[in-house]
Amino acid sequence: MAVWALGINHNTASLDLRGRLAFAIDQIAPTLQGLRQSFGAGQAARHPDVEAAILSTCNRTEIYCAGEHSALEHTLQWLAKTGGVDPQELRSHAYTFENEAVARHAFRVASGLDSMVLGEVQILGQMKDAVRAAENAGALGTTLNQLFQRSFSVAKDVRTHTEIGQHSISMAAASVRLAAQLFEDLSKIKVLFVGAGEMIELASAHFAAQQPQKMAVANRTTARGEALAQKIKAEVMPLAQMPSRLHEFDAIISCTASTLPLIGLGAVERALKARRHRPLFMVDLAVPRDIEAEVKDLRDVYLYTVDDLAQVVQTGQAQRQAAVADAEQIVDAGVQSFVQWQHQRASVPVIRELNAQAEQWREAELARARKNLAKGDDIEHVLQGLAKGLSQKMLHGALMELNTAQAQDREQAALAVQKFFLRPER
Repeated sequence: MAVWALGINHNTASLDLRGRLAFAIDQIAPTLQGLRQSFGAGQAARHPDVEAAILSTCNRTEIYCAGEHSALEHTLQWLAKTGGVDPQELRSHAYTFENEAVARHAFRVASGLDSMVLGEVQILGQMKDAVRAAENAGALGTTLNQLFQRSFSVAKDVRTHTEIGQHSISMAAASVRLAAQLFEDLSKIKVLFVGAGEMIELASAHFAAQQPQKMAVANRTTARGEALAQKIKAEVMPLAQMPSRLHEFDAIISCTASTLPLIGLGAVERALKARRHRPLFMVDLAVPRDIEAEVKDLRDVYLYTVDDLAQVVQTGQAQRQAAVADAEQIVDAGVQSFVQWQHQRASVPVIRELNAQAEQWREAELARARKNLAKGDDIEHVLQGLAKGLSQKMLHGALMELNTAQAQDREQAALAVQKFFLRPER
């Protein structure tokens, strides 16, 4: 079974390109169905029943596949077409892996070794969500399931046995640090959170710890917005009111699954005018963007994207780097284990055939023995015949090869016979 993967991340592609190739969690199932169907059409028709999973976060979009034959080029062409990107442009920014290299990459991603924040833990939860989505879509088979379950196990070992996650700063914590550089006292500011997903929950918890003067949550789904607002003791705002009320807030943190910006240049310009050009701190953690890129050019706006936060989250990088070597050893061991499992799985069809053949021989000899017993033959004689018949059937192929093969083949057959039949008993 071939395994292949391709993707783009914060190291290889711009925020805008990542945004064009990002998939919200509710898009994963239909997207996977489209991908798998594409393997059964046109030139890709020789790749039926391909397993697939998509990992899409603010920092990366990756596709993992398993099938009888590798189809990297087809997968890249499909992703380019789906995202409306020129295949050559995608090829210049994408990384690809096959077989053993796929396992190594997946294990490093799950362990936080390939993240913008070295050792961060959020990626593991995102990977588990991606696997769950693929499983619910019926796109996850035995091979990819093994790959990801082993990824989770390796990630657990890395975090248990190394210090890779210590001294790390999350995107949410970095947002608070940047806000503290702009405002003298965070307890006197008003904060608006747009969205109510995991990233906003983390960010709101960090800001709530500073006890700001006022907090509000604007979210498309009212129930989820109310749940988060209750947790942090904030006001609930209908999303439709958000553009007209931007001027009320000093800090705006946004992260939604919207495919188009929710906060436009015009709305921010009006907010600045109403604020008499008092500074406005904005953090856009979404991919694709929630806030139009042109907003960053406004004089009194301090807008940060996930890529802008990179320098802040590197704090403590040197301390964590010392644990990388230990983590890579754990990854290496996990890769070798997965490769061994793949090799063993490749033998399954032969093992099944061998068991089926042995079962036929057993049934044939048992039928003969029962027939002889029914005729009144001596039990000892019947048992001897049963044992001899089974032995002859088992040894027939090996003996024929030894007696009829050419000299060179006979030598190899003799070695095989010694290995399979003449091993000393333990």
